[in-house]
Amino acid sequence: MSLHKLGFQVQLVGRNRPGSIPMPARTYACLRMNLLFYKGPLFYAEYNFRLFLLLLFSSCDLLVSNDLDTALPNFFISRLRRIPMVYDSHEYFTETPELVNRPGVQRIWQRIEAFVLKRLDWMITVNVSIARLFEQRYGIRTFVIRNIPWLWQPEHMLSRATLNLPADKHILVLQGSGINVQRGAEELVDAMQFVENALLLVIGGGDVLESLKQRVQTLKLDGRVSFLPRMPYQQMMQYTAAADLGFTLDKDTNLNYRYSLPNKLFDYIQAGTPVVATPLPEISSIIRQYDVGCFVDRHEPEYLAEVINNTLQSPDLLKRWKKNCTFAATELCWENEEKTLLKLYEPYC
Repeated sequence: MSLHKLGFQVQLVGRNRPGSIPMPARTYACLRMNLLFYKGPLFYAEYNFRLFLLLLFSSCDLLVSNDLDTALPNFFISRLRRIPMVYDSHEYFTETPELVNRPGVQRIWQRIEAFVLKRLDWMITVNVSIARLFEQRYGIRTFVIRNIPWLWQPEHMLSRATLNLPADKHILVLQGSGINVQRGAEELVDAMQFVENALLLVIGGGDVLESLKQRVQTLKLDGRVSFLPRMPYQQMMQYTAAADLGFTLDKDTNLNYRYSLPNKLFDYIQAGTPVVATPLPEISSIIRQYDVGCFVDRHEPEYLAEVINNTLQSPDLLKRWKKNCTFAATELCWENEEKTLLKLYEPYC
């Protein structure tokens, strides 16, 4: 949307998956490819090949590669057609847990990363810690643009009754499109056995979602944990704003998670929802600076439940954090963050 505002005719390219929700109305063109494969090496091979062909015959003046799994076709087309390319990395892809536990596959992606980045002058990533890793490893100039949403100013705030949420329980929320392994979701669900008078909303998708649902059945937590599917952003934020606490519980098991700065942290702040988080460097920096939540240093369910219960029984503390979220939201918004992006892309206008 920022590039569109600069005068670019933007086309966003992605893929359709089973269960994909319709794209919301955008001011730019969107193309979602239907693929034969949805995961694994065949998916990556098919997607990269299809993307290469699409870019080869597209009329364009600038290529933007979002994350490493789109870098190779963008780079080849950039050199073949002499079109500038910007690499925008939204995580430290080669250090995700899915790759760390498969060193052979990890080495393939590391070689792709090295091949591309050593031939670029600059790139973009999401926080200072990851920027330093790229700079140290590849000597590439790296600019930081965080994944921060627009200032959230809904026309109407929906009531709990409208959202079909209980009025007599505390509401907890864990949201995201990547509710994956080693992100604390399993322990948070288990902790609901010991949390008093509360309902946990798990909103979104990810590779542990089915196992979480099995856990809820096994532990008989039907009235304590509720799952909501992926939904449009504005709808999701209404549920988040109705919550008393939001959670980001990534574990320090790999570099990608250690230096993560997840979108949901800023969504919670925009919604005025205090945060319970693991004290990872980038996350703790935001929470400490703006005083919008607290930390947990372990993932044992009983311990998590104790922290949650104590926090929910401290209304003055919650009130202070919610007030601080309101102030933080005016600073941590895309209206401020996009200024860096606009400066970087202005030479290509």
